Amino acid sequence: MEDMYFLMIIALAVLATIDLVVGVSNDAVNFLNSAIGSKAITPKKIMIIASIGVLVGAVTSSGMMEVARKGIFVPSQFYFNEIMYIFMAVMITDILLLDIFNTLGMPTSTTVSIVFELLGAAVAMALIKISADDTKTIADIWEYINHEKALLIIFGILLSVAISFTVGALVQFVSRVVYSFNLNDKKSYINAIFGGLAITAITYFIFVKGMKGTPYYTNAKHLIEGQTLNILALGFLGWTLISQFLISVFKIDILKVIIGIGTFSLAMAFSGNDLVNFVGVPIAAWNSFQAWSASGVAANEFSMGILADKVPSSPMLLILAGSIMVVTLWFSKKAKTVIETGVNLSRQGDGHEKFEPNPASRGIVRFGMLINSGLNFFIPQKTRKYIDTRFERPSIVISKNKSYEAPAFDMIRASINLVVAGILISIGTSLKLPLSTTYVTFMVAMGTSLADRAWGRESAVYRIAGVLSVIGGWFLTALVAFTFSAIVAFLINLGGSLMIAVLLLTVLFLIGRNYIKHSQKEKEKEAKKAIKKETIDTINGVINESSEHIIQVLGRVQKLYSNVVNNLADQNLDKLKKNDKHVTKLNQEIEQLRNDVFYFIKSLEKGSVEASKFYISVLGYLEDISQSINYISKISYKHVNNNHKSLNKEQISDLRAIMKGLNTVLTEITEVLQDQDFSKISVIIEKKQALLENVSESLGKQIDRIRTIETSPKNSTLHFGIIMESKDLIMALINLSESIDEIQSNVKR
Repeated sequence: MEDMYFLMIIALAVLATIDLVVGVSNDAVNFLNSAIGSKAITPKKIMIIASIGVLVGAVTSSGMMEVARKGIFVPSQFYFNEIMYIFMAVMITDILLLDIFNTLGMPTSTTVSIVFELLGAAVAMALIKISADDTKTIADIWEYINHEKALLIIFGILLSVAISFTVGALVQFVSRVVYSFNLNDKKSYINAIFGGLAITAITYFIFVKGMKGTPYYTNAKHLIEGQTLNILALGFLGWTLISQFLISVFKIDILKVIIGIGTFSLAMAFSGNDLVNFVGVPIAAWNSFQAWSASGVAANEFSMGILADKVPSSPMLLILAGSIMVVTLWFSKKAKTVIETGVNLSRQGDGHEKFEPNPASRGIVRFGMLINSGLNFFIPQKTRKYIDTRFERPSIVISKNKSYEAPAFDMIRASINLVVAGILISIGTSLKLPLSTTYVTFMVAMGTSLADRAWGRESAVYRIAGVLSVIGGWFLTALVAFTFSAIVAFLINLGGSLMIAVLLLTVLFLIGRNYIKHSQKEKEKEAKKAIKKETIDTINGVINESSEHIIQVLGRVQKLYSNVVNNLADQNLDKLKKNDKHVTKLNQEIEQLRNDVFYFIKSLEKGSVEASKFYISVLGYLEDISQSINYISKISYKHVNNNHKSLNKEQISDLRAIMKGLNTVLTEITEVLQDQDFSKISVIIEKKQALLENVSESLGKQIDRIRTIETSPKNSTLHFGIIMESKDLIMALINLSESIDEIQSNVKR
């Protein structure tokens, strides 16, 4: 029996390692977003600073998870075997939950997830114990569960979300009015004062948040407690003088210093406090195992009151955990995906919006516009004009080959993000509120974005939809963590070691599958060639860029059309459904190209009118082609899904003839574009005309069949629909080919 629990300890250690990887991939957004978004420091230096902060935080970590020590549940009410089942359920759930959020690129809270997983598993185990005891009822569950802790955390979530957003917005607004967007025009003493305020706040945050609760705090306690005002005053004076010295003598940009120190402090705080979310449960399990092994008592009789005591952990174990976190920071692609979400929602400029608008985001935007109109009524016009001048962004001339490197926001906003987040977390710690670093840092960034007018009429509805999605995901984290952990704990109690083995294999399978899917998505992103502004200054550059889009679309249309015809002939519903998903994806990608046409034209040289017209025409024809294949796919899937009669042999034969001719034409156009041999275009256009005539013949045959042998109106409707849309598709191909032929003729002239 002891061997089984020892194997569970080994499994928990492996799960802790995996949990560190998936947890850091999600929480890296907390301390990397501001530095990466502002591009104030090179990516390599950002990673070095963050890595040092993570290692320092790991060394100063308190080691044992607070919620496990103080009790989301009451340890003395559970036996050793039950505690091990709870811990195993928590770790399995935590890994799967965080990995799903990472794959989706959504930041969530590791603190909230671990707390509600403990709560869910403990509730399930408590209910199992109550159901086995005739003397107890459901009302006795509070003997096992510390519900006040869970309620306090929920309160902390709601409070931190509202306060972080509001304070971030107010501080950013005041800072922008003082600084404006012309950062280089400010007097050195203003930068020095700002540096003094910011660095003082950050360093105080390091001491209060970073050291409190660690073994090292006792030695420095007499220097910190009761000396808050003195520390702040001396810190402000000292850092202001140092900032002025660095600016005047060494010409150092103090904003970069602030961002570097802020990144270090948040990385340190994350590691020092959130590390326990990943290793706290396995450490508690190991200490439980040691106590049980030494007791000689049966696993189902040994009470776990020992967990109520503070149990120190090994410094070497913390350093090892910190090292795993650092390695994850450097190599995790999912961390980059989560970071992209935060930067994308807070960026100053326009671009691709990740989230689609919804009724709630539209309503909030309209309400915000109404409030803005009301405020304008009370604020004097001169004041409004002055404020507007502070928010005017200067035109920045960036060389063509560097334009894509423009920062998402400037260093003032990055500094405010770091400073305000640090101060709020410090205040929350001193008040003993269970704040989440994810919630605070994310909502501060969203508040500063709003105040900085990054959410304009063009983007507000998308950005707010994104923020609502992230916040909704936070509350979903708590619900899913509680429910799934309870289910897993029940299954483990039911199936014992066999069920644990099955669940562990399931975890490995799902983690592997998510990794493969995420890698495929990343490869698809890389495969989609971004518009290289330095290579499209000429009409030939536009033709080459357009050719890439055309080749990709035509290749996929050829495959999709063939799949529809063949699957329709086989009445294969599953494949038709799968094919319809691919068609929808193609339509979305072409729609995105249409949405980006503004930025494409803006990237061209002045006078590239013909190039712009050609590119717009190409996108229009590609959209016509995708709409045709979309209609063909949907009506075919609907026909088979409704269990209508299959098409007869003559109808399938007609469609396959059209498919064969269409495939030939699509292949020839692709070869022309790949070889850049446009002399064959005219020949292809003639073949398309012949194919168009074949389609008309098929239409005539179906009309004759209706008059003689056809008895199914649904079949006729489907067949007519496919033929007519095939005709439209071919017409779009003809127009596309003629457009290419025309632009080539103009180039030769």
